[in-house]
Amino acid sequence: MLEIVRALPAFSADASGQPGVARRGDGSPARLLVVEDESLLADMLLDALSFAGYEVHVCRSGVQAMAAVEERRPDIVLLDVNMPDFDGFTVAARLRAASDLTPIIFLTARDTAQDLRRGYLSGGDDYLTKPFRLEELRLRIEAVLRRTLDGRDAETTRFEVGDLVLETRAHQVWRAGEEIELSATEFRLLTQLIRNVDKVLSRADLLRQVWGMEFDSDTSLVETYISYLRRKLDNREPRLIRTVRGVGYVLRRPRE
Repeated sequence: MLEIVRALPAFSADASGQPGVARRGDGSPARLLVVEDESLLADMLLDALSFAGYEVHVCRSGVQAMAAVEERRPDIVLLDVNMPDFDGFTVAARLRAASDLTPIIFLTARDTAQDLRRGYLSGGDDYLTKPFRLEELRLRIEAVLRRTLDGRDAETTRFEVGDLVLETRAHQVWRAGEEIELSATEFRLLTQLIRNVDKVLSRADLLRQVWGMEFDSDTSLVETYISYLRRKLDNREPRLIRTVRGVGYVLRRPRE
């Protein structure tokens, strides 16, 4: 498998005094997988992200990406869409179909609303269009890693609402004692709802908290993923996820 690997010493703060990179539970730097078939960009990302303190692996195709995710167990995948064998959307969909929840940030020149929607629905956690600023990429990487790296959340890790139980560190969900398998995005959405039980969250709130989107997109991401959660979790009584028309969504505690 054609793969480039580089890791430079991590640091606690950059030249501007900003916090350093996220670290794994054992103290080692976060592990990134870059999937990019353009050699110039791949090398630039390898150098820049290694210098920033991450452990970085680069591969050039969808087939290599699938193998590298299994072998390297990265903390995040930076995934191009246009590749020589099969595209990044397919890579993401296959990973999710295999119950692999590794966070994915798409890096692509494809910038239509349809592409954005397809990226998120295939399992992406974020979507950054080319050309992009390296500092913005790093900020997005850190935002995703803060939500996902083990040991980062010192707050409550177990939530119970009626017969619904969510464990953040184990990344597990049960309803009436039955374990429910969720995608990474579905899990983040449910986590936001259950952390804010009985509080109505607007569409804008959820776009920002779950997808890191600060703009009012014309996509229907929130509605789509709410429907996914309802099919998996709310196909029995009592129904927990409620729509507050014109406002947003809320996870309600069942009445005693």
